[in-house]
Amino acid sequence: MRRHERILELIPQGYRTVKALADYFNVSLMTVYRDVRSMEKKGLLVRKHGMLLLKSEVSEEEVASSQGCDFCSKAIDKRLEVVLRLVSGKVLRACCPHCAFMLIKRLEGSEILSCMTWDFVRLNPINFFSARYVINSEAIPCCTPSVIAFFSEQDAFKFQKGFGGQVMGFEEALSEVPRLMTIPVKVNLSGL
Repeated sequence: MRRHERILELIPQGYRTVKALADYFNVSLMTVYRDVRSMEKKGLLVRKHGMLLLKSEVSEEEVASSQGCDFCSKAIDKRLEVVLRLVSGKVLRACCPHCAFMLIKRLEGSEILSCMTWDFVRLNPINFFSARYVINSEAIPCCTPSVIAFFSEQDAFKFQKGFGGQVMGFEEALSEVPRLMTIPVKVNLSGL
């Protein structure tokens, strides 16, 4: 599409917002949003803090985190991120341990080469499979039910004392998080 080519030419010239491009082309914001989404999916550009950047203007790490969680599509906060590397070479990113557990359940049968996250207290990288988790606490830094990773069981129990929840290892959490996501809830739709 000719407009997509022109957008790629205009971004380095300072047309770095959807509004600026809509004004330039004299089209609606929705038209440009559709173009931008399509171009993002093709890997041609990246949206970062409301600005449009060419893929060549950002690092691979920034491109990956700007694309959002591979489970819920939420933006990724580096302090909670989980990175899964598959034997196939594919890399998946989750916005938090909650979504990582849901992704791992979805991947059942696939071979996971490694999985890394961050210790909630010390912010050090840790092995996702050997971490301890506080699940369903009152602290909700990302998705619910909350799942917060710790390197040490001692730190997990200290956190639990203040915020509640259950302390679990990987195997227990792998069963518990999807279970908590499927608890039936009655919804009254009669008022709609």
